[in-house]
Amino acid sequence: MEVRARAPGKIILAGEHAVVHGSTAMAAAIDLYTYVSLRFPTPADNDDTLKLNLKDMDLEFSWPVGRIKEAFPELGSFNVSSPASCSLEVTKAIAALVEEQNIPEVKIGLASGVSAFLWLYISIHGCKPAKATVTSELPLGSGLGSSAALCVALSAALLSLSDSVKLDFDHQGWQIFGDSELDLVNKWAFEGEKIIHGKPSGIDNTVSTYGNMIKFRSGELTLIKTNMPLKMLITNTKVGRNTKALVASVSERTLRHPTAMAAVFNAVDSISNEMATIIQSPVSDDLSITEKEEKLEELMEMNQGLLQCMGVSHASIETVLRTTLKFKLSSKLTGAGGGGCVLTLLPTLLSGTVVDKVIADLESCGFQCLIAGIGGKGMEISFSGSS
Repeated sequence: MEVRARAPGKIILAGEHAVVHGSTAMAAAIDLYTYVSLRFPTPADNDDTLKLNLKDMDLEFSWPVGRIKEAFPELGSFNVSSPASCSLEVTKAIAALVEEQNIPEVKIGLASGVSAFLWLYISIHGCKPAKATVTSELPLGSGLGSSAALCVALSAALLSLSDSVKLDFDHQGWQIFGDSELDLVNKWAFEGEKIIHGKPSGIDNTVSTYGNMIKFRSGELTLIKTNMPLKMLITNTKVGRNTKALVASVSERTLRHPTAMAAVFNAVDSISNEMATIIQSPVSDDLSITEKEEKLEELMEMNQGLLQCMGVSHASIETVLRTTLKFKLSSKLTGAGGGGCVLTLLPTLLSGTVVDKVIADLESCGFQCLIAGIGGKGMEISFSGSS
């Protein structure tokens, strides 16, 4: 039997950077996915290795299960239903296994993702031979939650073939987990994210697991269900950014101008809360979809202006803003800024011809354009082959 899991990426709709200083932020799932397929070999396959195939990168890694047993002599001590953090000793053992794979220098950034795979696999399935294949619609390192989507899809696939989760293997098509099982997926995914990022907020994996939207402030996450369809053009500037440095620069500006920056953060808080109210309000109320979209566009423009006040915009982002403004469309950066991705709201009544022209203009600047629905489904799973 083969299991296939998919988990969505995410965007920050409002509140990035300000959330570090106590403001509310809004995150949402996007219908661009990372897929993980997993199968255990049959006795006839005579295969005693653990394989990881990163199909988009044309890379495959493999470890004999004997080598894994040698690296983890206390393999039976993991409790699948109670996710734990990776110890320093285990981290070193995983690092040695990854190092043996001789990852090309130009792709060395993948090492942390391979480490997360090993930790999740070994914690949940021990040293069984298997083959996992990963594909993704999400650009790496662009602030769209690609690492969290990987960890969520991996955790879901691994748990679905463990004794900790009960699923209908004969169900046709995609199916979702129950609440307690989603919680377990989310906890394991968070542990994988910790291996990749050190101290993640937990926002990305939570959005990827549960879908829809999340409102968060001071470490508290609240799941939100959208009552209006939203579509965004996501422009990947392909400009890398240093998130830690950008966060630090906002903090330094706050120290220099505490009163002014407090006003900026308060304004961002108001924008996030108003955005959440609009998105959650019933479709049948006084405001039509068009009127709601117009309000969201204004809020996005205001949020972008405040992000510029924080000093986290970039020449590439400004190019996207000018290009979309020519077509009377509203945009804002999403995530850390300093490059990365820009969101542009695509109103319901906007013609496809206009969208094509916008994309052509942006792509002529060397940017990558993706269209995504916002606030959709979270992690899902499907099975194929006999059980």
